[in-house]
Amino acid sequence: MTVYNIALVGFGGVNRALAELIATKNQLWQRELGFGLNIVAVSDLHLGSVVSPNGLDARTLVEANFEKGGFGQLSGGSAEADNEAVIKSAPADIVVEATFTNPRDGEPAVSHCRWALASGKHVVTTNKGPVAIAARELKELAEANGVRFEYEGSVMSGTPVIRMAERTLAGSEVNGFEGILNGTSNFVLGKMEAGLDFGSAVKEAQALGYAEADPTADVEGHDVCLKVVILANELLGANLTPDDVTCQGISNLSPADIQEASGANARWKLIGSAVRNADGSVSGSVAPVRLSLQHPLAGVNGATNAVSFKTELLGPVTVVGPGAGRIETAYALLSDIIAIHASRPAGTVKDAA
Repeated sequence: MTVYNIALVGFGGVNRALAELIATKNQLWQRELGFGLNIVAVSDLHLGSVVSPNGLDARTLVEANFEKGGFGQLSGGSAEADNEAVIKSAPADIVVEATFTNPRDGEPAVSHCRWALASGKHVVTTNKGPVAIAARELKELAEANGVRFEYEGSVMSGTPVIRMAERTLAGSEVNGFEGILNGTSNFVLGKMEAGLDFGSAVKEAQALGYAEADPTADVEGHDVCLKVVILANELLGANLTPDDVTCQGISNLSPADIQEASGANARWKLIGSAVRNADGSVSGSVAPVRLSLQHPLAGVNGATNAVSFKTELLGPVTVVGPGAGRIETAYALLSDIIAIHASRPAGTVKDAA
């Protein structure tokens, strides 16, 4: 039975949820998936870092109420985080990157991915930044070192839009897509349709944990912009950067706009889209769009996400699912590890005795 040693970089909601799954599901995965996961290192800016070649108990990591620098209490631990040393030196097969990242330059996640791939370690990440900004470079680095760079969760959390489109829609000639790719903005628009003004709807989203204290990235479309870049480059063969995508958010929509659309059997949605043009180029955009209620995306409400692929042979194919959530996003990491396991050459990972 195969065991993958993993290093967790960042121990916030997503990687903590993955540790929870390891604590409760590892035996099931061993039976059903043919592999288990063994956490050999964790590095977190708040908690510090810890390396244990024999493995760390996932349940202890999850249940211990560590204070700042708390990893320093553990054998092999330090109160200070040293992401570079952990990534480069920990005896890990896979680095799971889930840190807070600047959307403009993708850092520090881009550097984390580079260090891991250059060290001959697979990388799985849910971070949008390094995928939108440096995917081509990182995939080339992975190939040069005989490892994989996987990022299914970077667009719709655990809902498998990238792999699904690449594999199950292969040959259908995908020539564009449009999607609701941000649950916060979709929730806000729903509350405005119910009668709230924009500011009150945002405050409710914040109270429920859907929106950050600064909701700009969500409501002004910046989050969706990165996801459009990822999908366009991955599925349409584009080479877009975030600056190539026109971007407009929902903050200028008034209650009157919302109600006027409702009276006309329509609904406003923040839509991220890309299309392959007649000359082969690809154009991307993010903007509020007034959709007829018959449109497949019009009925997608709350924090749910959806993307509708435009295909030559099948017409529109729409995928709907969760676009956020700790466990859902941790599942995306697991799905990436499943892909790595399925693609490995025989004998490349030592089987447990």
